[in-house]
Amino acid sequence: MLDFAKFTKYSKPGPRYTSYPTALEFKDDFKYDEYINKLEFQDSKRPLSLYFHLPFCKNACYFCGCNVVFTSKEDKMVRYIDYLKRELKILSQHLDMKRKVIQMHFGGGTPTFFSAVQLDEIISEIKSYFPNFVKDAEISCEIDPRHINEAQMKVMASHGFNRVSFGIQDFNEKVQIAVHRVQPYNVTKDAMDLARKYNMHSVNVDLIYGLPFQTLETFKETLSLALTLNPDRFAVFNYAHVPWLKKTMRKIDETTLPRPDEKLQIMQYTIDFLTKNGYKMIGMDHFAKPEDELFKAIEKGELHRNFQGYTTKGGADLIGVGLTSIGEGVDYYAQNFKDMPSYEAAIDAQKLPFERGVSLNEDDMIRQYVIMELMSNFKLDIQRFEKLYNVNFKEYFADAIEALKPFVDEGLITLSDKKIECSQTGTLLIRNIAMPFDAYMKQHASSNKTFSKTV
Repeated sequence: MLDFAKFTKYSKPGPRYTSYPTALEFKDDFKYDEYINKLEFQDSKRPLSLYFHLPFCKNACYFCGCNVVFTSKEDKMVRYIDYLKRELKILSQHLDMKRKVIQMHFGGGTPTFFSAVQLDEIISEIKSYFPNFVKDAEISCEIDPRHINEAQMKVMASHGFNRVSFGIQDFNEKVQIAVHRVQPYNVTKDAMDLARKYNMHSVNVDLIYGLPFQTLETFKETLSLALTLNPDRFAVFNYAHVPWLKKTMRKIDETTLPRPDEKLQIMQYTIDFLTKNGYKMIGMDHFAKPEDELFKAIEKGELHRNFQGYTTKGGADLIGVGLTSIGEGVDYYAQNFKDMPSYEAAIDAQKLPFERGVSLNEDDMIRQYVIMELMSNFKLDIQRFEKLYNVNFKEYFADAIEALKPFVDEGLITLSDKKIECSQTGTLLIRNIAMPFDAYMKQHASSNKTFSKTV
């Protein structure tokens, strides 16, 4: 039995590493012209991954950390579609749109807050600009089961969508009321059945641990109910409580949140429960069936991580479209404006709605590789790394190796001349294990209002 109390000392602010450098390092000194230059001179042989942010929600879920616009007004949504179209037109002037598209994802907000007709309009416009979706492209959408109907699912299926993720978070009614998201089991089941009726290749569910009033016992019930839905993948996220960034989180009574040691127990039970029921842990918060492509990728050490989570679609340039979307190239990250007036003003001026980003230097790219390997595959092949970057790992990362000694001493990782590898318990603390390789952490170390807690 693990001594969970012992590991609560690792509960401190830390990045989730959907990027490196993290979004905190995105600056205004990465200028618009530099971003355009990056787009125009991308390798045309590299495929594209597309992300579209559809930001509207009717009501606030208090746990949500996404950039959301709350509305029930139809005219706002119609207006947004018009601006998306105009953004695509401007983008087409700077990007080779004939490149192969291997992945597309709709995130939100609630993408299915748009009607079936509106979704059809958006997807048709996208495909008119990007004509070369590969046959096995992963085309996915985040869905709130409370906002999906057959007409919408039919439209997505007709356009080749093959993966959907349903937000559940928790089935316990007391928890649901506390986070302002009441969603009965049958509502979720009906949505899952609809996805299977329209032959979605992968039907996934999202859960969150660390929410108000959650206990190990209540989460056991949630997991058992979720398992009856037979999802292809589980994403089980650690709740990121950042009320200084998200006003809606201030509505949560912090005294009702589970302690770090309770959260570790919930996560350990989740790992054991899902493993016993045929799922394999993928990365730090995903689980998949053995036949899933994520499972195959981690066996080969080829899993990747980006702003869309864990993916097998590496080696692609990510293009972010819409309010607050983030794009990623070989040596840069770029983010669109987060507020609607600035987003619209840029497009009105015939510019992409780019606000800030970062151009990666050589050290950034070296550290990015190490951190993303650890976050994705829970291990690092040091010899492979040294061949790729022609550097001596022990010399380059002497300070990081020193910082990892407590993890070695407690059996959380093994460290040799050939590799770093996490134990099963170490995977629970993978963010902490990756942090010593982050060159920017020192400047954020004194702030408790920068990142969410790792545990």
